[in-house]
Amino acid sequence: MELIEYIDGLFIDIPSIPDYWITARLNTAFKGHASIWYTKMKEIHGRRNWEWWKSSIIQKYRNGTWIWQKTMSFENDKCLVEKDPYEWCLRQFKRIKAIDPQMNTQIRNPKLLTQMPGELEHAVKCRCNQDCILDEIANTLQDVRKRTNIGKFTQYRSSSFKEKQPFRVQFKDKPKERVAEVAKETNSCHNCHSTDHYANNCPKAKKKSMPLRKSQRRNPQQRTLTKILWEMPSENNLMKSRTQEKNFQ
Repeated sequence: MELIEYIDGLFIDIPSIPDYWITARLNTAFKGHASIWYTKMKEIHGRRNWEWWKSSIIQKYRNGTWIWQKTMSFENDKCLVEKDPYEWCLRQFKRIKAIDPQMNTQIRNPKLLTQMPGELEHAVKCRCNQDCILDEIANTLQDVRKRTNIGKFTQYRSSSFKEKQPFRVQFKDKPKERVAEVAKETNSCHNCHSTDHYANNCPKAKKKSMPLRKSQRRNPQQRTLTKILWEMPSENNLMKSRTQEKNFQ
């Protein structure tokens, strides 16, 4: 599209310039795939005037994919601190004009200001008119940056700045140990003191309690005597039973 603007500017500056002077030098202007396309179009259609070539170029290259690429380039190019204001404004102006050549200044200027941070956008908008030219916006942007700190500490940073200064350190999570495995290592069988199993599954014989001594053992006669004494009623129970019988009589 810059080629079309340049050639149209030549016709405006030099109205008497012959048309074939421009069309004869188009083969030097195109490079790569565009040069192959120009050669094929010239073989098919022959010699044509500049207006015909202009419409053919626009129809060939100004398609939906090309407009989408220009739109994404415009939106991703923010007004960063390290960028020159004049180069940035001119670059964004060319993209806006390529997307919509018929866009007027009252729509173009607010669209350009939206690519600046909030405080910087407000400062430039207050100092410029809505229908001002591009040079006035670039001069105002340069003046605001030099005189104030607006726009120097912004949320927009380049990718290299973020890679060099990481603000957050990412800690790796430790592998969690299972509760069952920890219990298996700490607990052991109280019968054989092994950590492979518990006491209820111990293959060895369980420990028996200590046997009683001979002096502690009781013969059958002592057992019957204690049983009889245990079953005999006490004196209090006898007194209660006698009183109950008297009352009943």
